[in-house]
Amino acid sequence: MNLRAVWAIYKMEMARAFRTVLQSIVSPVISTSLYFVVFGSAIGSRITEIDGVSYGAFIVPGLIMLSLLTQSISNASFAIYFPKFVGSIYELLSAPVSYLEIIIAYVGGAATKSIILGLIILATAGLFVPLTIEHPVWMLAFLVLTAVTFSLFGFIIGIWAKSFEQLQLVPLLIITPLTFLGGSFYSIDMLPGIWRTVTLFNPVLYLVSGFRWSFYGKSDVSIGISLGMTVVFLLVCIAIVAWIFRTGYRLRN
Repeated sequence: MNLRAVWAIYKMEMARAFRTVLQSIVSPVISTSLYFVVFGSAIGSRITEIDGVSYGAFIVPGLIMLSLLTQSISNASFAIYFPKFVGSIYELLSAPVSYLEIIIAYVGGAATKSIILGLIILATAGLFVPLTIEHPVWMLAFLVLTAVTFSLFGFIIGIWAKSFEQLQLVPLLIITPLTFLGGSFYSIDMLPGIWRTVTLFNPVLYLVSGFRWSFYGKSDVSIGISLGMTVVFLLVCIAIVAWIFRTGYRLRN
């Protein structure tokens, strides 16, 4: 593996994040703070506890997951779409760099930025509510696994998209609604029977539930199922990316 080439692309992606720190870091942190003001104060005054956890603390894993999913997708999709847009992707494809090295560099950069953001939001949440993390190793594992998985998903979107509008289509119209409806701000046990059943078909539910378990030891679904669903989605993304590079889908036109 050409580690020097991987490091060069990775360093370029990280440098881009620090050049746009207001958009990459400050904006999501401010949005998270507003969620705490609106949901934590307004709704939290009416819902004191869920499963023995204060409402303000209960929504922390969901808020982190919301930012993690959207930022992972946005970072990775823009990173590979922009070279397509300006035409520099042809130089990348003709360079002595393997497809695996390209994926590691771009996805690694996007995932790293998302993980850093997730940890910053976690620290910000600690300013608003008292937090406990019962399983810190599992918390980091879910954080890394989710960031890598959805960075791969964002990489796929960046290759598929033909315009900046399409680049934002999936995160805004699919991922964000699924996150809100995936138990980020409530327990699915609070839903009527039929809607609880429908929610079980939402894949984001298993990510949020598993991540919340790492904090409080409580979850809407089994931790084993949550971890298994995350791994399955990761493998599906890997298979799609492998197919894209094998066929050259939307890479050369």
